[in-house]
Amino acid sequence: MTIAIDWAKVNLQEYPNMVSAEVPGPRSQEMHERAAGIMKGYSGQVKLFPVVFDKGHGVTLTDVDGNTYLDFSSGIYVTTLGHCHPKVTEAVQQAAGRLMNCHDFTTPIKLELLEKLTGILPGDLSGVQLYDSGTTAVEAGLRVCRMATGKSEFLSCFGDFHGKSGHAVSLARMNRANGPSRTPGFYMMPRPNPYRPLFKKPDGAIDTDAYLAFYDTFITEATTGQVAAIVLEPIQGWAGSIFPPDDFFPKLRKWCDARKILLFADEVLTSMGRTGKYLAMEHWDTLPDVVTLGKGFGNGFPVTAMVVRKPYAEAVESISASTSYGGNPMACAAALASIVAIEEEGLLENALRLEEYFVPRLKKMMAEHPVIGDVRCKGCLMGVELVKDRVTKEPFDEAGKQVYQRAFRKGLAWIPAGHILRMSPPIVMDVDTAAKCMDMIDEAIGETEKDLGYKN
Repeated sequence: MTIAIDWAKVNLQEYPNMVSAEVPGPRSQEMHERAAGIMKGYSGQVKLFPVVFDKGHGVTLTDVDGNTYLDFSSGIYVTTLGHCHPKVTEAVQQAAGRLMNCHDFTTPIKLELLEKLTGILPGDLSGVQLYDSGTTAVEAGLRVCRMATGKSEFLSCFGDFHGKSGHAVSLARMNRANGPSRTPGFYMMPRPNPYRPLFKKPDGAIDTDAYLAFYDTFITEATTGQVAAIVLEPIQGWAGSIFPPDDFFPKLRKWCDARKILLFADEVLTSMGRTGKYLAMEHWDTLPDVVTLGKGFGNGFPVTAMVVRKPYAEAVESISASTSYGGNPMACAAALASIVAIEEEGLLENALRLEEYFVPRLKKMMAEHPVIGDVRCKGCLMGVELVKDRVTKEPFDEAGKQVYQRAFRKGLAWIPAGHILRMSPPIVMDVDTAAKCMDMIDEAIGETEKDLGYKN
């Protein structure tokens, strides 16, 4: 397919361009200080670099001081098709001028989206409900799993993230603010991490079968045996772009089927082209029973979806699935335009084309920088793990912080995760721009290594 994304091309003689004497600049500092006096709970990303953005176009951002950046985060995995994609912008504008909300009644744009969405998803994923946040979609998926199986317990995995309310919180790491304990019936287990395996074969390779055997033991010893589903991210985002070994999901699918446990893939982060497929699970030829979509689904407009396979579609009817905002005409227009853009501009192919550049570049960086312990990439989803020592693999949080801030000051907008550098450029980016972004990261790592005594 021909790649047609000229609208997002960047003049690399002009971008990035830092024009203020310090970055963040004075207007950013003043405006953020005023906002922070009122708004509480900023992300770590903002706290480390409190810039105030004013506008964006394609793969670029401009702050209130006139500094221009290349965006290597897509907001936070959200503007997968670039900022203000013309197809999405026009679609939302037209919808906003026609009809904004009519609860969950069918509208022409909703029907068109539903038919388009089920046409691109694999297998018999055909029962859809639309929402306005990833958390809400996940919560709905849990209720569907209960109704479909008659069971009430859930398994999730260390390091996964599924939302910030109710049962979604209980699927992930808890803290004091979330309550005195995890919701009863929710249990967490380790998942295979090839760089930091808990279970190994005699030759040192990760032992996926040992993880599945542990799951069996865990169900027997820690649950009542009423497990409705195992819920997990195909690729962990919050934990630092952690990829499973290639044999994990095919084996997990068989494991679930043998035990009549549903497989729930939370693809809020990984879906809609982020990894070069509509679903990341397609990389492993594995069909989940329940899947959630979000972030890039509407390219920045708050629209998400919970989709189930045909045998479980009627269970959706039993959970009071509708919402006030889910599936409103503007949201449907944004999601539909995003799918059309992916198709017409060959963006799945472009994401994989970028992967062909990123993989060898990441390996080269790892060979040149002693603080890099591991690199990983699928499509436009990447992670670089920084360690104090490659033998001990001790996480190097200070290096992660410094690299993040140094690259941002050079004009790269991206995402921190402690000692892991997370990268998720828009899939409309071209290879030359991607190379410029990687150059900034490369330079920032080298400068940090020198500052921390790893290089002369």
